[in-house]
Amino acid sequence: MKNYQTLLYYCYSHIDNAEQFAADHLAFCKSLGLVGRIIVADEGLNGTVSGTPGSCKTYMDTAHADLRFAKTDFKIDEVDEPSFIKMHCRYKPEIVHSGLRDPKSIDPTKETGKHLEPKEFMEMKDREDVVVLDVRSTNEHNVGRFKNAVTLDIDNFREFPAKINELAQYKDKKILTYCTGGIKCEKASALLLKEGFNEVYQLHGGIIKYGKEAGGKDFEGKCYVFDNRVTVDVNQVNPTVVSTCLNCGTISSRMINCANPECNEHFTQCEACGWKLEGCCSDTCMSHPRKRPYDGTGYYVKVPQPINVEKISKRQYKKMGSPVTSATSSS
Repeated sequence: MKNYQTLLYYCYSHIDNAEQFAADHLAFCKSLGLVGRIIVADEGLNGTVSGTPGSCKTYMDTAHADLRFAKTDFKIDEVDEPSFIKMHCRYKPEIVHSGLRDPKSIDPTKETGKHLEPKEFMEMKDREDVVVLDVRSTNEHNVGRFKNAVTLDIDNFREFPAKINELAQYKDKKILTYCTGGIKCEKASALLLKEGFNEVYQLHGGIIKYGKEAGGKDFEGKCYVFDNRVTVDVNQVNPTVVSTCLNCGTISSRMINCANPECNEHFTQCEACGWKLEGCCSDTCMSHPRKRPYDGTGYYVKVPQPINVEKISKRQYKKMGSPVTSATSSS
């Protein structure tokens, strides 16, 4: 057993006074010595937290003791060190931004795709009447995806609704959706059902659970995760690498953030190009005056940014209904 664990989880369940719950929950997590990132909304929880096995057990036991979160499925990874540096717990309108004008038009607690356990998903995915759909962003599926999966060119899940028309050609098929831990599929499958797709399924527990319970068979590349690890191995059966270095085209699964904080592009870069370009995606970013020191990891701790007085002035003018002149607008 390793010294720390990382928990990935979500739960759709109504939370009264969710803003206050977020503040109280942050204090609770800190009292356990946990680090991580949790989103709280009226519709539920979405989180990844990391800490000692004892702290993680206390967290899971406390969640399961609460009727609202009793059915939460925790994906547990053993790690050598905590996967975050700080603990954040924030209130937001949705635990996954759907991009809908009326987010309440879909409710995963009432209607969503049929859940498939990993071994059921593995058995169905290669049938002729099935389409496997990746509902994650381009950055995520570029570094790893299921063999023959349909992928979408999106930067964020909120762009998914606008892409549904592109999937109309598959309406006569069984649609098997998947994502990292399952949370995006809850809304994606609900949206597909609402748009007239008749047979919609989702991989219960996502790629992470599939790797643990089905050996990750036919998942090509690595799985992108939203913590310091950036990517994790999934496939123990027939592993391969599908991503290539942005700069030289060499096959590589190494993802970093651009050292230029004003770019901060998340991309694949081999180790050789990383040192050559000092962790930047281009020569332009390499010469940027605010370029961060590169230590070979391509991971940077977020720090408070200087206050942009021009942007604040612009927002104030808009609130007052006054025209914004070129003198106050920022590029």
